[in-house]
Amino acid sequence: MDIVEFTPERSQYVYTFGGAEPVMRVNPGTALALWSEDAYNHALRSVDDLASAKLDMRYLNPQTGPFYIVGAEAGDTLAVHIVSLTPARSWGASATIPFFGGMTSTDRTAMLQPALPEATWIYEVDTDASTVGFQSRFGDFEVALPLAPMLGTVGVAPAGSEVRSSLVPERFGGNMDTPEMKAGTTAYLGVNVEGALLSIGDGHYRQGEGEACGTAVEGAMDSVIIVELIKGGGPLWPRLENDDYWMVVGSSRPMEDSWRSR
Repeated sequence: MDIVEFTPERSQYVYTFGGAEPVMRVNPGTALALWSEDAYNHALRSVDDLASAKLDMRYLNPQTGPFYIVGAEAGDTLAVHIVSLTPARSWGASATIPFFGGMTSTDRTAMLQPALPEATWIYEVDTDASTVGFQSRFGDFEVALPLAPMLGTVGVAPAGSEVRSSLVPERFGGNMDTPEMKAGTTAYLGVNVEGALLSIGDGHYRQGEGEACGTAVEGAMDSVIIVELIKGGGPLWPRLENDDYWMVVGSSRPMEDSWRSR
C-alpha cells in the first residue's frame, strides 16, 4: 500500500469545497497521513483570546487538500476509511461566538434574546490518561473528559461548479460535525466532478451530538485515512458505516431550523 504524508503550508489552506486546485494526485487505495489546522486557524490560544477580536470568519475551518483521486468520475462513490485520529497539540479550544450556533440568535434565525456571553475555554490534553481537561470560566468546576477525536469536515467538490464554504454541510459532505466521523468509520461520498477533490479538516478532540454553542473542543489533528474508489452508485447524501451501524448524516443549515424538516 502506498503511504503519502502531507502537512500543508499556511498558504495552502483551503476554505471551500470546490473552486481550488488539487494539491496532489492520489491513486485509490492510498493511505494518507495528514495534518490539519484547528477550526479557528490557530487564532484562539488562551482564555484571553476572544472570537470577536481574533477570528476572521472568511478563514475558518481551513481544509487539508483537495486531493485529486485518480479515476474518480461524477456518479462514482468515494469511500474514506478513517484509520486513526490523534491530537496534534497538547491543548484544544472552545468558544462562544456572538450570534453564532444553535443556542443563540443568528444572522439566519433572529430571536429576541441577547447573544450568549462571549468566552474562550482551553482544554489541556493528557495523552497518558486519554482525557481533555475542562475548567469553568465562571466558577471552580473542573472535570477530565475522555478524548474522542473526530473530524468535523470531510467532503468533496460540489456538483455544478459550485464553491461552498467549509463552514456548511450539504450532500457533498463538508462541515457535518458528527461525532461518528471517527477512527473505524468509513464515509461514503458521491463524486460530483472529475477527481472528486477530497478535503478534510476541523479536528475535534471531543464533541457531543452536534455543536450546540457553535464549536466543539477544536484542535489540530494528525489523521490517517485510506481512500477507496467504487465505480458508480454514488449516494445522494453522505453515508457512514462502522462495525455496528449504517448511518445517514442528518445535518442542515441553519441547525436551529432543522426541526422543521422532521
